[in-house]
Amino acid sequence: MITAGDFRNGVTFDMDGQVYQVIEFQHVKPGKGAAFVRTKFKNVITGAVVEKSFNPTDKFENAYVERKEYEYLYNDGELYYFMDTETYEQLPLNADKLGDNFKFVKENDKVKIMSYKGNVFGVEPPLFVELEVTDTEPGVRGDTATNVTKPATLETGAVIKVPIFINQGEKIRIDTRTGEYMERA
Repeated sequence: MITAGDFRNGVTFDMDGQVYQVIEFQHVKPGKGAAFVRTKFKNVITGAVVEKSFNPTDKFENAYVERKEYEYLYNDGELYYFMDTETYEQLPLNADKLGDNFKFVKENDKVKIMSYKGNVFGVEPPLFVELEVTDTEPGVRGDTATNVTKPATLETGAVIKVPIFINQGEKIRIDTRTGEYMERA
């Protein structure tokens, strides 16, 4: 059992026969009245996002989500293929299961595939990836006010903002949770 007071980002719980994952939470202690937990969570199977407030003592059943390591192989236009790193079995998935941050994953990268009772509902890329910049404008000398950025296209096709000193052909490290430039690799 888990209480609403124990909610953290990424926690999965069972409510009314559905499995939810906490996206955001906030413990609120108003000047008057009882404390409560304001929560934004998503249904892991359907992807529907719900906002709701709970009493911190509300109890829910834990939902154990299996996270297994797979290697991304390729896509054939409509399906994305992953290989189990232990049994070498291939698993095809539709693009709707991948999520927005999958755009930073290239072939042969290791990912975690999340499932609940055998139903795959998501793909978790590595937290940090190193990708090559394939296209960006050259930086202009002297154009260095604070935090000047420019768009850059990466080898996976994703477009992110990078500092002005990053040039085409350089490898950079990206945080896949936020999609932001971290540093040169």
